[in-house]
Amino acid sequence: MSAAMRPVWALALAAASAALLVGCSTEDASCGGGEYPVLAVGSTGSACVSDGEEPPKGYVRYPEGKVPEHVGDKWDTYWNTHTVDENGKIIKAPDAE
Repeated sequence: MSAAMRPVWALALAAASAALLVGCSTEDASCGGGEYPVLAVGSTGSACVSDGEEPPKGYVRYPEGKVPEHVGDKWDTYWNTHTVDENGKIIKAPDAE
């Protein structure tokens, strides 16, 4: 390899390494910064609410310890087939596939 090409290859290698590291270390968050996820009562719907605000009508906070943090994580997958009823009891979702 010529001396003139070494900096180009070094930059390409650094860029590829950075892309791999970033791609492997980040996951899609359920909500953005300053927000938390809420669950629709009686269905598998969800939304994000600004920190410090209460859930809108028809939504509740996820049960403690069962909050999805990332798309596709254990709790995100679980809540695709479960929900809470109007009494806050966890039930099989009527609209679950």
